[in-house]
Amino acid sequence: MNKITQKIQVVMTGEKTAGPLLQFLLLISSTLYGIAVRLRGFLYDYGGFKSKTLPCGVISIGNLTVGGTGKTPMTIYLAEMLKEAGFKPAVISRGYKGKAEKKGGVVSDRHHIFLEPDIAGDEPFMVAKKLKGIPVLVGADRFQVGMKAMEKFSPDVIIFDDAFQHRRLERDLDIVLVDDQSFFGNQYLLPRGILREPVSGISRGDLFILTRCDKHSDRSFDRLTEIAHGKPIFKSFHEPYVCGIYNGTGQDTAGSYSDTTSHNFDSLKTSKVFVFSGIAKNEEFRKTVEELVEEVVGAVGFNDHHKYTETDFCLIVGKAQKCSAAFVVTTEKDYVKIVDKMQIPIDIVVVGIRISFKQDEGAFSEYIKEKVANMAAS
Repeated sequence: MNKITQKIQVVMTGEKTAGPLLQFLLLISSTLYGIAVRLRGFLYDYGGFKSKTLPCGVISIGNLTVGGTGKTPMTIYLAEMLKEAGFKPAVISRGYKGKAEKKGGVVSDRHHIFLEPDIAGDEPFMVAKKLKGIPVLVGADRFQVGMKAMEKFSPDVIIFDDAFQHRRLERDLDIVLVDDQSFFGNQYLLPRGILREPVSGISRGDLFILTRCDKHSDRSFDRLTEIAHGKPIFKSFHEPYVCGIYNGTGQDTAGSYSDTTSHNFDSLKTSKVFVFSGIAKNEEFRKTVEELVEEVVGAVGFNDHHKYTETDFCLIVGKAQKCSAAFVVTTEKDYVKIVDKMQIPIDIVVVGIRISFKQDEGAFSEYIKEKVANMAAS
């Protein structure tokens, strides 16, 4: 990550202010971006742009901000819940930075995975690995890919991962995620802040989920209640778990990455580890690991959706060995990209995130199932 990008990111996230010139340039860019976003929204709201309709139920999971609010774990949670309830869901993602993003493609057909992470995109590939019996597709043209899903798999509901701003497609249920920890940041639009569109855009949402909650989340819940206009709000929690421990050559030493067997952190609680990740919130991932192990002796972060190289692997190994780390720790999203490429002499711990609604689980499940049943009946 270059120095200019780092400076912009700390300004966007509100960690510090920029120098006068950079702050002015970001504000101008943010203003111009805001004009374009508002014009686009106006044209959709008043018929200048038309949205297309798929012949099945459509659920969008999205947010108003850039960065990780938990859209992908929520997509996995929702798809599994609907499958267990007897529905036939399919999942569609844009496949950001994957080679199949423009032309589209089938990542998995309920049984087999056809596209590797560099083609499908890291997140869709991870979703396909996690979801058994649920087709996963990718493509920037969500309507076209949705029609392909209908033709090949006949789902009764399609879940679109990260599609709140994709207004070219009609949806039956818009689920909007709001991060309890960062909320809407400094309230500025990109690139001055983290907002993809003005906060007023939240009015298009049908259901709101406060993510990454903790015991102090009441303030965020109250703030969200004020702008949700009486629409349902649920609290959700991110629960980290060990997906697997690997010996650095792709061999699993404690369970199988391809199944849903979870491992606890007992073997790590007395260990010193080195952390690396290439996600939207690297520092948040490091803090999560710090709460689970004896000591994080070092860390390195890359840009979101980073494509790892041999130089990166040498950097990670060199720093980990210099710190005498017993393990290196990374995310599921990162591991799927390096499993066949990274050969290191240190065990790799892969940490995943589960979504939990705790006491709201029953209410959330019933709400969603009733909505999808109504979609199927209409």
